[in-house]
Amino acid sequence: MTDTTPEDHHKVSHWDRPKPPHDWRWVVGGFGRTLITLGLLMFGFVAYQLWGTGIQTAQAQRELSAEFNKLVGGAGTTTTTIGTTAPIGTTTTIGTSVPTTSTAATDPATSSTTTPTVSTAPTTTTTPALASAKPIPAEGDAVARLEIPRMGLNRIVVEGAAAGDLAKGPGHFPETPLPGQLGNAAIAGHRTTHLHPFYDIDQLQPGDAITVTTLNGRYVYHVTGTEVVSPDDYAAVIPTTDPTKATLTLVSCTPRYSSSNRIIVHAELVAGESDPLTTAAPVVPGVQGPAQTLPDEGSVPSTTTVADSVGATLPLITSPTTAATAPVSVATSGATGTGTTSPDAFADGWFADTSAIPQALFWSLLVAAVAYGILWLSRKVRRYWVGILAGFVPFLVMLYFFYENVNRLLPPNL
Repeated sequence: MTDTTPEDHHKVSHWDRPKPPHDWRWVVGGFGRTLITLGLLMFGFVAYQLWGTGIQTAQAQRELSAEFNKLVGGAGTTTTTIGTTAPIGTTTTIGTSVPTTSTAATDPATSSTTTPTVSTAPTTTTTPALASAKPIPAEGDAVARLEIPRMGLNRIVVEGAAAGDLAKGPGHFPETPLPGQLGNAAIAGHRTTHLHPFYDIDQLQPGDAITVTTLNGRYVYHVTGTEVVSPDDYAAVIPTTDPTKATLTLVSCTPRYSSSNRIIVHAELVAGESDPLTTAAPVVPGVQGPAQTLPDEGSVPSTTTVADSVGATLPLITSPTTAATAPVSVATSGATGTGTTSPDAFADGWFADTSAIPQALFWSLLVAAVAYGILWLSRKVRRYWVGILAGFVPFLVMLYFFYENVNRLLPPNL
């Protein structure tokens, strides 16, 4: 009996299969593949936000750290006293109360003797050294180094608290005094993106040390408390409420991965562990530079004292040009001089940065072009792995820049 069983079907290569008919199954299959592709892109975007944003931030921090170390190393901070130059914190005695003897003029016709006269030198006074505040850095430049042992944090702070500034690291609100000056210095930072410098800000406890090094000196603050406020109350915690105290405020969003509220950490300067205070540099709208930070030549400084959080007395170093401008609001230091607070960068909404729209479209086209190139090469050589191997790196690079510009269009994920 003859075996009529057909021969075993040989598997047809994927490249030799006929194209499927464009019926409902083709439509459903295409829709499913589209959803899978979008899901993978969304997972990739989440990974970009959590880790990819840190790539540029890490690079910016390296550059800012080198820049700041160079500025600190070349600062050569000195102080001006009457007729001399001395290190910060030294004093010069102007006079002592000791008698001096002088010889009166002798008239041969009336006397041949000398009469001693006693004159008293000026009463002993001590003039504190006058620290000249360094120029305020431009927006986006390094302004301080922030160290918080409890959080394991050591970051360079940039001037400015806009979204672009916070992408480089923690940002100092330019309308608030600098750390080491009277008034409330405010610094903002991310919690979940851009290396999340304030990730553990909620772990700070009263008494924890916060060290801020600026071009004017090194200042140690101790945490006094933490509060959570709504975005509507956010600006209320930034302005200076007590111009006789040097305080520091750290600002971020809470809870993590959300910008629904703001977490505020308050701290006060510890005099015994800090360099002398300086006053806020005078601000002229549209003008910024050394001429705005140096006292008048030949002027005599005035002094006063303030109390820190532990009751110790610390010297306040002032100059005639700034003594009358002690910070009583948020607009006492910085280049703007507008008298208003910076926009809440944490509250930016959808499409806040419209300039990113054309760039996002451009990079999306490049991503599509590279993906098509991978598919074309795979068909050409009839091997998928060849196309993937050739286009994997270019695809990731294009996808990274696409994600970067899409991220600029979204509300900040803090």
